[in-house]
Amino acid sequence: MSDRNDGSTLMDLIALMERMEQDAQRVSVNNVVHAIGRRSFGPLLLVAGLITLAPIIGDIPGMPTLMATLVLLVSVQLLAGRETFWLPQWLLKRSISQPKFDKGLRLMKKPARWIDGLLRVRLPWLTGYIGIRVTAVVCLLIALAMPPMEFVPFSANGAGLALSLLGLGLVARDGLMLLLGFVLFGATCTLILVGLL
Repeated sequence: MSDRNDGSTLMDLIALMERMEQDAQRVSVNNVVHAIGRRSFGPLLLVAGLITLAPIIGDIPGMPTLMATLVLLVSVQLLAGRETFWLPQWLLKRSISQPKFDKGLRLMKKPARWIDGLLRVRLPWLTGYIGIRVTAVVCLLIALAMPPMEFVPFSANGAGLALSLLGLGLVARDGLMLLLGFVLFGATCTLILVGLL
């Protein structure tokens, strides 16, 4: 589901975000969505996961909840059969400073190259029509779980990593990455529940 050449690697996605148009000295959600496309479910998930994980960016209070809102809206619309995702203006206008965004991208480059070397087409049936819908349901559950996770140390990082794996799986058509994302989210929720009991 893509309306532009998104590329099939994490480095391609980072390059898209580096080249995107920005408003003055701020980078908005709208800038990112415009750069990767409004039909790009996999890249949107991946970006939301990476932003949640990224040092400096993901540590901003409320950022995991903002990314959860993005994932929730996109997942519900995908399940409803929409091909172009609608996002409210208040979400699209949210922004961070250009220097923070650029620093976060720079820190992601080294691990991105290593991760790209691991990706390949595997278990492609998991990235087909039904697999994408199952992934959307899991993403919806992750999005609902993320706001409370902000109060449990490091749990939002688990959710961000799960979203990143799911996004990578869809972008690279790597079903193994999807399975790892499902398992990681399940493990994160289990650890949180055990910790609360």
